[in-house]
Amino acid sequence: MVPTQPDITGRAEIETLVNTFYQRVREDELLGFIFADVAHTDWTTHLPKMYAFWETVLFRSGGYTGNPIAAHAKLVPRTTMGREQFDRWLLLFRGTVDDLFAGERADHIKSCAEDMANVIYARINGVPDPRFDPAKLTPEQRERYARYKPAATA
Repeated sequence: MVPTQPDITGRAEIETLVNTFYQRVREDELLGFIFADVAHTDWTTHLPKMYAFWETVLFRSGGYTGNPIAAHAKLVPRTTMGREQFDRWLLLFRGTVDDLFAGERADHIKSCAEDMANVIYARINGVPDPRFDPAKLTPEQRERYARYKPAATA
C-alpha cells in the first residue's frame, strides 16, 4: 500500500510537525496549562529549539544542544509530570505524525519520541524505565533491546 502522506524529508517537514504538534498540546486540557501556566513557555524560543532537537534526532544535523531531562525535572515540584501526562504527550505526538506523514522516517520519529518520553518520565520520577519491563516492550523494542543486551552484559 502506498502511503497517502509524504515522509519527513528535512527541516521544513520537521517545522510543520513541531508547529502542528505544539498547537495541539497548547489546546489540550491535560498538557496545555503545563506549558502556559507552569513552564511559562516562550514559544518564540521553544519552537526553534524543538526544530533543532527533532532535526538532530532524525537527521543528526539540527545542532541541538540542551538537557531535556533537566528541563522537565525542574517542573516536577510545580506540577504532576506522571505517566498520564507522558502518555498524552505521546498520543498527541503519534497522532500528529500520522496525520501529516507516513514512511520510514515518520515511523522512526514516533519510535524515538516513545523512547525519549519513557526515559524522561523514568528519570524525573525516579522509577524504572518502562521500556525494560518485558511485559510492556513492543516487538520493535524487544528486537532493539536484544541487540544491546549482549553488549550490556559483556
